[in-house]
Amino acid sequence: MKETVNAFLQHLVVERGFSQNTLDAYSNDLNQFRQFVSDNLNVSDDDSSASDALRMVDLDLLNAYISELRDKKKYRDSTTARKIAAVRSFFGYLSANDLISEDPTENLGSPRVGRSVPKYISEADVKLLLTTAADTGTPEGRRDASILELLYATGVRVSELVALNVQDIDFEEGFIRAWGKGSKERLVYLYPEALANLRTYIGGARAELVSNKKGETALYINNRGERLTRQWIWSILKNAAKKSGVDPKITPHTLRHSFATHLLQNGASLRHVQELLGHSSISTTQVYTHLTDSHVREEYERSHPRA
Repeated sequence: MKETVNAFLQHLVVERGFSQNTLDAYSNDLNQFRQFVSDNLNVSDDDSSASDALRMVDLDLLNAYISELRDKKKYRDSTTARKIAAVRSFFGYLSANDLISEDPTENLGSPRVGRSVPKYISEADVKLLLTTAADTGTPEGRRDASILELLYATGVRVSELVALNVQDIDFEEGFIRAWGKGSKERLVYLYPEALANLRTYIGGARAELVSNKKGETALYINNRGERLTRQWIWSILKNAAKKSGVDPKITPHTLRHSFATHLLQNGASLRHVQELLGHSSISTTQVYTHLTDSHVREEYERSHPRA
């Protein structure tokens, strides 16, 4: 059974181009399910019957798994729904490859999860955050200020940011080339101040930090001249938020949400914001329309002659 799960995970990488973060989530969820199946069917990966265990999974066993996730392990509905989605995807793969005769997940229910409204910060708080971050003279401080400016200027995911290389920046046309989910490439444009900031960082702070690692291509590096990690970006943002007095619960995704919300509030179309964020479906982007309702009301009251 373990080998079958591993083959599916390999399929997600090779055929569907899943990122390492998504792959890790699938791996954790499916190995948890595999352990549940082994315990309930009294088989292990060492048993000769292990390869037949997945053919024995039925709707009753799947419902028992959902009950365990919700009632015993006390997972939230959103977490349970994610884990069930991974199981559905796995059995869809087994069915498509004729490894099982029937897909037991076809009639499987799942917790209904409402789409949460993204959290964002105001334009004033963004300005305070960026201004505070820019007020430093060390190479690391100037790098951190550049990182925060770029996150807000482009709305890129933190995984996309740390993957950026110097050659992904086109200073002539004013854009960066980002690689999103499923290794999809997209171009994200920069406003002039952000572009100038990036040019100054590369010629100054980055040149100092790269030291003797002249062959390093990463855009953002640590004081050893090595590519920064996602965790490092989180730490940089938390420190900047603390110094500026901005909401300490801020995350890199908060800046992404702020980027999208502020664009919509200032007249950008939903379709353009979808392209900038790299969403494959506009329904994913539509969640931001909830954030702009109050803005629309204010515009109505300001603009309507009888309001």
